[in-house]
Amino acid sequence: MTTIRWIDIDVRQWVAHLNSVSDVSSLCEFLVEQGTFDFPTLPNGLFSAAAGHGDDFEVTGYANIWVRDNVHIAFAHDVTAFDPEKAIQCTKSLTQFFATQRPRFRSIIEGRTSANEPMNRPHIRFNGSDLSELPEKWSHAQNDALGYFLWILCHQVMSGKIQSIEVDWNVAADLVRYWQTIKVWSDEDSGHWEETRKIAASSIGTALAGLKALETLVSKFPEVDAQLASSPSAATISDIQSLIASCEVALKTILPFECRQEDLARHRRYDSALLFLIYPLQIVDAITADQIIADVTSNLEGEYGIRRYQGDSYWCANYKQLLDASVRTSDFSDSLEQRDRLLIPGKEAQWCIFDPILSCIFGQRYCKSGSPNDLIHQKHRLQRSLNQMTPAACRFPQFRCPESWYFENGSWGPNDITPLLWTQANLLQALYWMERSLSARHA
Repeated sequence: MTTIRWIDIDVRQWVAHLNSVSDVSSLCEFLVEQGTFDFPTLPNGLFSAAAGHGDDFEVTGYANIWVRDNVHIAFAHDVTAFDPEKAIQCTKSLTQFFATQRPRFRSIIEGRTSANEPMNRPHIRFNGSDLSELPEKWSHAQNDALGYFLWILCHQVMSGKIQSIEVDWNVAADLVRYWQTIKVWSDEDSGHWEETRKIAASSIGTALAGLKALETLVSKFPEVDAQLASSPSAATISDIQSLIASCEVALKTILPFECRQEDLARHRRYDSALLFLIYPLQIVDAITADQIIADVTSNLEGEYGIRRYQGDSYWCANYKQLLDASVRTSDFSDSLEQRDRLLIPGKEAQWCIFDPILSCIFGQRYCKSGSPNDLIHQKHRLQRSLNQMTPAACRFPQFRCPESWYFENGSWGPNDITPLLWTQANLLQALYWMERSLSARHA
């Protein structure tokens, strides 16, 4: 069998050459050789948000640890079997970090500090080297990040990759009581994009995914149930189920919107973060999933990638000329209108993390349905994902995964956050599901 020379084929035609499992394996091997799937990892298994060098990169803060990104990256390593041990190490280190946040959980639960001040909340961005908090002001009101953490921890334990006796379940009990205290189903948080606080379906849905995973875990592991109940926070299965019920009611009320609040600064019809409720979280029904996909592809899709939401000013047109490197990735959660004034309508950054997620969604569907239409959509989204990698004529090495493409001086190109490890992780999963689909097709 002739080995495909991917370097000799136009990237825009790659998917046309994926006709077998071995073809996908060959492409993955090629991209590994090119450095596309390099995931720099700290000794404790944590991943910086991006891989970069130089003074400008350091001031972005992307060398720090974001809980949300780490969960997505760890999940990719696990589900694709790319490096499952890294997923285990990452999850354990996140658990150790949240053990340091127990005083913050407890202080809010006991009413000694207010959750209205985000810096009082459990931190979701920290120094990975020593698991210490970062001093700068940040929008730590992010229930989605906490939900992702609980979700992957429970899945790692249920799969036997982490033993329940290795986990400090006081953290999970604190989280349950914390969510009760702040009424997570109606709490205004900064969510996936760390901006203006609002009651967001993507945050409630992620918390719901974590709670449902915990409910399943408790039902299968009586010793975990006992530890949660004996914790100072004394969380019971009844507490978990009550939170689940409240979150489910809230989601039904909000979806398919991201936020239905009347305040125009918060109200949002379309948001690509809702895709994560379909994959990897699988927390919405098929009808809602179809609506979310239609909303995103009809209203947020661009030529190069997919917008986070309409009117997104992060990495808007000529962003580097308009903002100094030291403020480009600052906390804008309390002053977003200042950045929004820079936006040229229609020139929002087009992100690279969403097309591979759509490819995963359609791949998962195809493996169940066998519908040729699902396979067509899966391949289309994978091809778009591959097209988003850095081209040869670029200031970055070829075949790198950007955070987004943005508009500068009349043309589109990868932004400075290249490569973004979250994008790499999603592309890795898209290729994994392509392999599974081709395997199912030829079974």
